[in-house]
Amino acid sequence: MMADSPHAKWIDVGPTTQIEPGMAATLPVEGGDEIAIFHTKRGQFFALVNKCPHKGGPLSQGIVHGDSVSCPLHNFRISLHSGEALGEDKGCTPTIETRVDAGRIYLLREALLAASLPPAGAVACPTDKAA
Repeated sequence: MMADSPHAKWIDVGPTTQIEPGMAATLPVEGGDEIAIFHTKRGQFFALVNKCPHKGGPLSQGIVHGDSVSCPLHNFRISLHSGEALGEDKGCTPTIETRVDAGRIYLLREALLAASLPPAGAVACPTDKAA
């Protein structure tokens, strides 16, 4: 089992049963951005900063479609894998590596502490090429 001591690599955020398939839960982060943890209908778990890169909408309140979520404000579709906007939309939101072990959800401590989102529209996606 993974430890959740102050120096552990992974942080235990609770049982998998706390989030119904197709839904999300939020995790407040002291001094940082709130995190949205998504449970897909396929049984996968993903974590992203709970802000759409377009206008900062709460992604946790959006509709989960397979492995993407639609922002409730302007229907931007965001990949749960990469945090990138899909289709013609542009931008991305930080993702946090997630693991499931023995029915518990764990977030990578380093990624959780590093996750923050600049003002809407200011995030470059990992696939963007420098000009």
